[in-house]
Amino acid sequence: MLEARYGDVVRIRFTGRLSDGTTFDSTEDGDPFEFEVGSDDVVTGISRAILGMKAGEKKQVTLSPDEAYGDRDEDLVQTIAIDELPDDVEVGDELTATDEEDEEMVVRVCEINETEAIIDGNHPLCGETLILDIELVEIERE
Repeated sequence: MLEARYGDVVRIRFTGRLSDGTTFDSTEDGDPFEFEVGSDDVVTGISRAILGMKAGEKKQVTLSPDEAYGDRDEDLVQTIAIDELPDDVEVGDELTATDEEDEEMVVRVCEINETEAIIDGNHPLCGETLILDIELVEIERE
């Protein structure tokens, strides 16, 4: 039976929780999640956890922020003038912005008042330890 290795396309079912038990994502009610092991499609900790697993195998892994979305970077939290935002924007909305190097990035609107808004370019799971229950459903190898 095949064991997952870098370059394989795999399908997994998973439930992801924070250390306080809050579920942040799950494939329980949908299709399995498909990705190439070692690609940028998933955080490095998930690819490493899949390595060596066989179809049908289950495991629980705990990923530190370094293996997941990294630590929060407070430089990615900025206060901007309200007129720089679309008229219908609300707290919680995600927008596409460009950084100093003209690279696109997703930012979340955290606060809005009459004159300013606070936006955050950190991934919502930055700084979090993630607990994942994973089942490897299928492995495809070229």
